[in-house]
This record gives sequence, C-alpha cells and structure tokens, in this order.
Amino acid sequence: MKWIYGKQDWNTIERGMENCYLMTNGLGGFSSMTMTGGVSRNDHALLMACVKAPNHRYNLVHRLREALLSEGEEQVLSVQEFADGHAENGVQYLSAFTYEDTPVWTYHADGVEIIKEAGLKQGENTAALSYEIRNRSERECRFAVTPFYQFVPKGKDLDEDAVIDARLYSSGGEITSGALTLYVRTNGCVKEIPSVKETYYYRYDACDGRRETGTAWTNHRIETAVRPGESRMLEIVYEMTPSADTARYIIEGVKEYRKELERRAGYHDTIAGVLSKSAAQFVSARESTGGSTILAGYPFFEDCGRDTMIALPGICLSTGRYDTARQILKTFARYEKDGLMPNLFPEGGSRPLYNTADAALLFINCVYLYYERTKDPEFVREVWPVMERIVEGYRYGTHYGIKMDEDGLIQAGEGLDQVTWMDVRIGEILPTPRHGKPVEINAYWYNALRVMETLSGLCGAGKEEYALIADRVKRKFTELFWIEKEGRLKDLISGTAADMQMRCNQIWAVSMPFTMLDGEKEKRIVEAVFARLYTPYGLRTLEEKDGEFHAFYQGSMEERDMAYHQGTVWVFPLGAYYLAYLKVHDYSKEARQIVTGQLEGLWAALREGCIGQLPEIYDGGNPAASKGCFAQAWSVGELLRVYERLERD
Repeated sequence: MKWIYGKQDWNTIERGMENCYLMTNGLGGFSSMTMTGGVSRNDHALLMACVKAPNHRYNLVHRLREALLSEGEEQVLSVQEFADGHAENGVQYLSAFTYEDTPVWTYHADGVEIIKEAGLKQGENTAALSYEIRNRSERECRFAVTPFYQFVPKGKDLDEDAVIDARLYSSGGEITSGALTLYVRTNGCVKEIPSVKETYYYRYDACDGRRETGTAWTNHRIETAVRPGESRMLEIVYEMTPSADTARYIIEGVKEYRKELERRAGYHDTIAGVLSKSAAQFVSARESTGGSTILAGYPFFEDCGRDTMIALPGICLSTGRYDTARQILKTFARYEKDGLMPNLFPEGGSRPLYNTADAALLFINCVYLYYERTKDPEFVREVWPVMERIVEGYRYGTHYGIKMDEDGLIQAGEGLDQVTWMDVRIGEILPTPRHGKPVEINAYWYNALRVMETLSGLCGAGKEEYALIADRVKRKFTELFWIEKEGRLKDLISGTAADMQMRCNQIWAVSMPFTMLDGEKEKRIVEAVFARLYTPYGLRTLEEKDGEFHAFYQGSMEERDMAYHQGTVWVFPLGAYYLAYLKVHDYSKEARQIVTGQLEGLWAALREGCIGQLPEIYDGGNPAASKGCFAQAWSVGELLRVYERLERD
C-alpha cells in the first residue's frame, strides 16, 4: 500500500509537522522525520543509531537543510520550526510525499524537479539519501544539503561545550564526537562552512510537557551542480561501519526486504499486508542475550516482558516468523526467576526487573500458541520445566504479593508495586490501584492451567492436578466476578470501590484460548464492552460516566500519568474485543462482515501520526489524534491476530 500526501496535507507548517515516517534497522536504531522533512520531536532523526542493540541509541544526523541555488538566489526546500519563533517553510515547493517501503519527497521550484528518497539498512547503522535533480529550466542550478548533527544519547540535548570534529574531504568525511564516529560518503562535493548551531522547537514534545527545544551542529554542506536540461543523481550515505554500498543499492534493499515480509505473511487484506510489514519494525537483536527481542514502541519504549508476551503472537506468529518467536521465548525462558518473567532486561551490569504479574502467565500462552502453529513438541519439552516453575511460583507465592489464594484465584500487588499493565505510579500515588485479584490476571491464570493440562502429555507429566485447580478457579471466578445486573465482570476483587469500575480488562476473560464463562455470559460481556468502552481506534480504559474518567491525555508527565489508564483509549485491547466478538458469534459470516467493516476505520489510523503504524493511545473523550508512542508493538500485533482469524479460519 502506498500512502500519498499532497499540498492539502501541509497547507500550514503546523499540519506539515503532524505525520511522520518510521524506518528501523533491526538493531534498535531508526530513522523518523515528518512528512515535510523536519523534526517535531527530540527523538526524530534521519539516523538514530544503536551502538549496542537494542537500547543504546544515539541521535547522530538530526535533521537536513535543503536548498536550491540559482544565479545568487536561494530557495529553501526544507521545513523546520526554531526555538526563536522563525521557521524554514519550504512547503510551497513540496508537491508530494509518499510512503510505501521508503519515504519519498517530490519538490518543484522554478523549473527544477527534485525527487528525494531515504533508506535505512537492515542490521547496520547506515542511512542513505538519494536525490534525483531534473533541471528543466534555462539556467544552471546547485542543490545543497546541510546535515545537522547531535551525537547525543536518544532524548538528550547537545551540550554547549560539546565537541564534534569533522575531518572532511571532497567526497565525504568522518564526523567524530567522543567514542562515536560517523562516516559520510557522497558523489557530490563536500564544502566546509563556518560552524553553526541551530536550536529547534519540538511541537509534539511541547504539547506533552516534554523538552520542547533542542540544538544541533554543522560545519559543512554537500552540493552538486546541474546544468539546464540535465538530470543528476546526488547520493549521500551516513554509516558507522565503512562500506562501498551505494545509496540506491541500500534503498532498493530496503524495498525488497519489506516486500518479502509481506509475501511471507501472505495476507489478502491490504491493511493486514501493511501491518505485517509494520510488525517487523519492532523485532530487534538484543546484544546482552544474543537473541531477538520485541521493542514495545517508538520513539519512547524499550523492550519489556509484558509487552513482548502480548505482542509476540501477532508480531511473530501471525506473520509466519516462527523461528523468531521460538528464539524470543527461549531467551525469556533462560531469565525466568522464582516463577516470574523479566519485565525489563538487564543493561550493562544491571539485573532484570521482574515487577509484572502477567508476563509469566502470558509466556505459557505464547508457548501454547507457538505449538498450535508449529506442532513442535521438542520446544515444548525444552521449556516445560520453566512453565512448571511459573505455575508453582504463582500457586505457592512469589514476589510482589503474587500468590494463589485459598479459592484458587491469584492475588497480586502490594505496597507501591503495580504489577498489572495499568502500572503507573507517581511518587506514592497509584492512579489506578489494582492490588487484589485483577480480572485479567485470573483469566490468564486459568488459561495457563488449561494449557498445562493440554500440553502435559507431550512432556510425560500428569494433568490431573492442573485440571483440579482450573476447575476450582472456574467456579470461584464466576461466583466472585460476575455482575448479573450489568452483564459484565468486576475489574478486580479487593473490597474497594475500584472493584465495580467498568474497565476493558474483562475482555481477556472472553478472548483467551481457554475461558471460564458460559457462552451467554461471554456474549453479554462483549456487548457491555462495546456499549460502554468501544471506539473505532481502541477501548477506553474506564467508562466515560465514571467520576475518575479523564477525557484528555496531555500536559506534564504527572497530568498524563493521571489519565493514562483512567479513560485513555488504548489500541491493543481492540484486538481482544474483535476476537471475542467473533468467538461469541461462532465466527459466522455475518460476524466476520461486521468486524471487517469496523476494521476499515484503521485506514484513517494508519494514515495519521506515524504512517503505516498503529499508535499506543488516543484521548479518552474524542480519540481523533494519536498520542503516546506513535508506533506500538502490541497495537499492531493484536490487530494482526484479528486479520489472521478472519482469513485463516
């Protein structure tokens, strides 16, 4: 699918800063700038390199100034807002922006057409630029690209006393700061200019209370001259490892790689094809474990256990990447501790963090889903001891207050430790306290027990004990969670007012492979969720009529955290909703048509924010603009699972 934007999409500089593209390199590095070519976030960059996969990232080439020079006149094609209030506003020259597998910009200025394309090489910190300059005017022109560098860790700003050295020669150079070196190659001419620093205004950081300005440096530009009637290609390659690859070779490699991803996934639906390519952008190497991982979201998040276990079925299994899924699960299996899975992996000398009650149970679910697709009993037998330790840990008690109660249900959380996905903490304030017996944790627990019962025969283990516990859980769950009058489930069992809040967590009690409720109750839950929480872009985390509902996600971090799970629309539970809807309607032709029709709303979501990606969240009141991470792994993965169900069952 090619996304096409035109002048109507940047009739003001503000609108031109709204949407961005994303390319990733499989190491944690990425390239992301706005569709008008500027930076509206401190995390935007032509080349955000990763020197130790996946989280040691450095903003190297932050932005580009592009200009056409002819007979002493300069026409600035680039677009950028600055901290002092002025702007480069070359939108009058930008005729089109397209994104399919690479971003492409088309400019027209005084009889000169310039087609710019960028690419990011897989497995390397290498960005490539290709400019085709067609001079159909009657005078010679020069086209100049001025790169601005930061050489700072992602999210940081350039210090006033920072030293960036540039050793330049006619066709390239070496840019060095501290231990980092970036090599530049071009078929144009590198010209040294007086050193200059620019300070930018980051529109989309400012609205979220993040750092709203940032500085970058340069001392050179790259030029090429084009005579009247002539066409010329200007290529620029930025790389941390020297090579001889041309910019066009790198760009064409990106296109072929992404087309192969789509072919391998094999979807007929166009949106599903787009999502299958978007899914791969979250898969990254992890140097500390020697394996693969799934990054939770761009541009903010790293990899964590909960997000990985929710995203993996869609990101890997629904796209046919079974080897990647197996590798990720094996990595997590090695790091199991006291029945828990790491929420954050170790970096440097630090230890993993295990503050999650859902990751380990969802690990068991992922093993089951992997086996269902691959029929790989050897892998199940390999990780079976880990699965047994998880059940034992939850049954007899482990950290963070996670333990099976006498009624068979799981209780979790204690003190200030938030261990469900609604885990925000502000100092000693818990905006969404869920200590007790959370509904989705117990849905995962029951599912895990039934998985153990189902797979035990492959491993020479008995299943009776798992079945007995599961039967007890099923009885008590229905007794304690079901609200007959409203046809829905409590959010948790804690003895507080929070128990009765209407939240989206109950949908997983319907959508998991093994569930506890009868068909009529499940259907009523689906209808209640639709009536009180559904939006076309996600489920609200709290119903609008609740006194704690927050309609907007914006402002300072504290303001945003107070709204994060208090009504804010999250995309990823929408996948569970659709899977549950299909299930309770027996996957009928009519149900499939309804879901397919509702999924068409994703066209607008994929076009807005990060092009071709699904975001983390939207406002709870009117979910019109994406917020949080502009690309979120579990959002993409969970919706891919819906398409898989629609096409392959």
